[in-house]
Amino acid sequence: MKLIDNTVAAFTQELASPAPVPGGGGASALAAAIGISLGDMVGELTVGKKRYADVEQDVRSLMERSQALRIRFLELVDADAEAFAPLAKAYGIPKEDPNRAEVMENALKVACSVPMDIMRACGEAIDIIEDFAAKGSKLAISDAGCGAILCKAAMQAASLNVFINTKSMKDRACAEALEEEANALLAKYTALGDAVFETVVNRIRG
Repeated sequence: MKLIDNTVAAFTQELASPAPVPGGGGASALAAAIGISLGDMVGELTVGKKRYADVEQDVRSLMERSQALRIRFLELVDADAEAFAPLAKAYGIPKEDPNRAEVMENALKVACSVPMDIMRACGEAIDIIEDFAAKGSKLAISDAGCGAILCKAAMQAASLNVFINTKSMKDRACAEALEEEANALLAKYTALGDAVFETVVNRIRG
């Protein structure tokens, strides 16, 4: 059974358990899926309204992208669990095993791959939600703000799952390349997520 096929109650109960998965990566992907869904909701409340006829095609395009991203994030919930499994096993290898270092190194790289994908997808989600906030129905602008902040938080959370693994890598060139990309994504999109939030707050409070 896939993690995403659980009820919310069952997923959170499993998240709170001592089981290695789901963990922070899967939780990040789920939070991002919720965030981009809120963006899509803004689109749903915008299309078909005469007041927004001039941006309807733009909004429909944003909705197509956001719907694809929602599915992608849900896939990444289970992908993160699958990617972490080799690392969980590697930690159980006796330290005197001559193959342990190589197995561990490969497992660390695999474990980094999905959180990096989550971060990249969160950046795309924040870009989309920024447009939803600008073009979508004013009645739903608060949802755009919620979505942007959720995706920002999801990116920050996913980054921790990158950094905890790159710290242990022996291949420093690979580790530093991953960290550089992660830091660049954080620098750009935490600022953009906050900017969308502030824009929404200012428009609500007027």
